[in-house]
Amino acid sequence: MKEQDTYSRQTKYIFITGGVLSSLGKGIASASLGYLLKQRGYKVSIMKFDPYINVDPGTMNPFQHGEVYVTDDGAETDLDLGHYERFLGYSLSKKNNTTTGQVYFEVITKERKGHYLGKTVQVIPHITNEIKRRMTIFEGEYDFILIEIGGTVGDIESLPFLEAQRQMWLERGPQNVLNIHLTYVPYIKSAGELKTKPTQHSVKALMEFGIRPDILLCRTEHKLSKELRQKIGLFCNVEENSVIEVIDVESTIYEVPLLFAKRELEQIVLRKMGLPLNELELETWKKFVERIRNPKYSVNVGLVGKYTKYTDSYKSIIEAFIHAGSINNCKVNIELINSEEITEENVASKIGHLDGILVGPGFGYRGIEGKITAIKYVRTNKIPFFGICLGMQCSVIEFARNVCGLPQATSGEFETNDYCVIDLMDEQKNVKEKGGTMRLGAYPCVIQEDSLAFKAYGSKEISERHRHRYELNNKFRALLEEKGMVMSGTSPDGNLVEIIELTDHPWFLGVQFHPELKSRAVTGHPLFISFIKATLNNKNKK
Repeated sequence: MKEQDTYSRQTKYIFITGGVLSSLGKGIASASLGYLLKQRGYKVSIMKFDPYINVDPGTMNPFQHGEVYVTDDGAETDLDLGHYERFLGYSLSKKNNTTTGQVYFEVITKERKGHYLGKTVQVIPHITNEIKRRMTIFEGEYDFILIEIGGTVGDIESLPFLEAQRQMWLERGPQNVLNIHLTYVPYIKSAGELKTKPTQHSVKALMEFGIRPDILLCRTEHKLSKELRQKIGLFCNVEENSVIEVIDVESTIYEVPLLFAKRELEQIVLRKMGLPLNELELETWKKFVERIRNPKYSVNVGLVGKYTKYTDSYKSIIEAFIHAGSINNCKVNIELINSEEITEENVASKIGHLDGILVGPGFGYRGIEGKITAIKYVRTNKIPFFGICLGMQCSVIEFARNVCGLPQATSGEFETNDYCVIDLMDEQKNVKEKGGTMRLGAYPCVIQEDSLAFKAYGSKEISERHRHRYELNNKFRALLEEKGMVMSGTSPDGNLVEIIELTDHPWFLGVQFHPELKSRAVTGHPLFISFIKATLNNKNKK
């Protein structure tokens, strides 16, 4: 449904908190509700408030935090922003993600400049006022702002955010602020029953902070009976019809909006906030989900990287495969392969059975030789290859070593010699600080019209998101091109190589940027769509 352009926007705020335990899916719940409200014709944005003191997740270990999601304007953000963008279908910004570190940094900076005129700076009101300023930064631009509070209720780090939430409700009233609490109803196998006490205690903790939930989303593996929902409502002071069962979906997270719609979640929200129930359009989404659940074809794709023990490190790549699979009516079976375990002796057994290989992004020398070995194998055996960021850089190193006759070829990130075919960008050479200093955000790229990339995009000019310090060394560009590597995409001035290809291969393409960050549910991303099509063709040839 088209958003209401003429709607007189009184911005409404919906807070989503979580209790009992982490990883319940607040991000998916927020994105799904946001999508449903959007499909009802309302203009929606979603924000994430993270309680950690890091300014952003850019310097965090992927094993701890998962992938760093980069926005068009160059913000390094929480991976939940990826969910928001994939479900809503449009780009967000640095304003959509706030951390405790950012809040305190801003307040302390103001104090040092004398902004508070000698007053004692305190959590209330100075920290909470800064949080509320950030929460309301889109005031008047949207009908709904959904605000996800990271962590769980009771975490000491989250208390200032919960206090700001309480104040928002007090200042704006129940017609403009709605509180949704996601909790867990565990099934005790030995007793053969679902237990509501964890939910009761979670809500009790929330109410101790002055916040009463208007809606409870009860994550469960088993159906909640009417009696159980009545009990939860009674003990948690929530209307029975606002106690919503969120049973685990069967196939994909993209079923969640359909589940919420079936439970009339967005209808309950709109009624509580006094807004009309516009027509809901879900047919396109249903078709998208149906192709995920019941695909006609299947392919086996290897994702080679060094963070494979924690799949959230490659969250956007995995989701991009799901999108591209749906568009190709194909199930993409992803095999996660630790690049540190790949050797010349075992590479054939590790990846030879696969229909395509993607070598993923990352930093540092660990696992590099395994990536290079894998790339050599797929290049020489004509298996579709897709390299992203470091994966693209490794493909250049492999080509330089084994085709250009430069056995010492390497990257300046790993060692310094005369054969650094990948080297530090000029503007990065004087950078000392680590946080937020890489080449970040969306940059334009010009594509050759007769290239594989052009066939995928259908456009000569594109914009993609970046997160890197190293780039193809132009000193070796002529030699690489002479031996058959095509620089099919460059910066508008031609100085930076953004896309490389091999023409004597069915599908071999590497990109310096991160296309997975622009893949959206339903529409996907052109390069992933083209790659999966190539893997299908490869499978059919076997």
